[in-house]
Amino acid sequence: MADAGGNAATAAVAPADQFLAGLAQYCGQAFAGRVIANQPQSSAPDPFDGKILVMHVRGCDSPQQELRVPFHVGDDHSRTWVISRTDSGLRLKHDHRHADGSPDAVTMYGGDTAQAGSAGRQEFPVDAASVAMFSAHGMTASLRNTWAMELVPGQRFVYELARPDGRLFQVEFDLSTPVQLPPAPWGSEA
Repeated sequence: MADAGGNAATAAVAPADQFLAGLAQYCGQAFAGRVIANQPQSSAPDPFDGKILVMHVRGCDSPQQELRVPFHVGDDHSRTWVISRTDSGLRLKHDHRHADGSPDAVTMYGGDTAQAGSAGRQEFPVDAASVAMFSAHGMTASLRNTWAMELVPGQRFVYELARPDGRLFQVEFDLSTPVQLPPAPWGSEA
């Protein structure tokens, strides 16, 4: 099919691919973050209070198919977001490791997008395997999790956890100013 100028029409790019490509442009860079929502406040000590928060887009061997983004919380290098392409959209998994590199008992949880989303926002409702894992570990509050990621190139990246009970946690990262690269996440090669 050609447009009025005789040029071949470009096939529409799926929002999932646009989102991955938008994030992949930051491969090899790290960015500082801050908690912008944490509701309701917990009475327990918050593991994010007073900590330097950094995301590092580093697992870019196949950026059209998968990105690995460690999320460093102070000296805790246990968290990596794994965003991968599926036949119908995107999948988000949370890879949690101990300092010795071994997997945490609760790891690789997350979900697949249920809707196309956009180049700027993707939502990941909890999947059945994660519900089973959370149930087995008595984490009943997590059974209705929805995670989301927002991307405004050159400006910000937001990681979000929301629940129907009013739980909302968001960390915003400043994409306009790269920071020094953090150490490799636990369980990965340097």
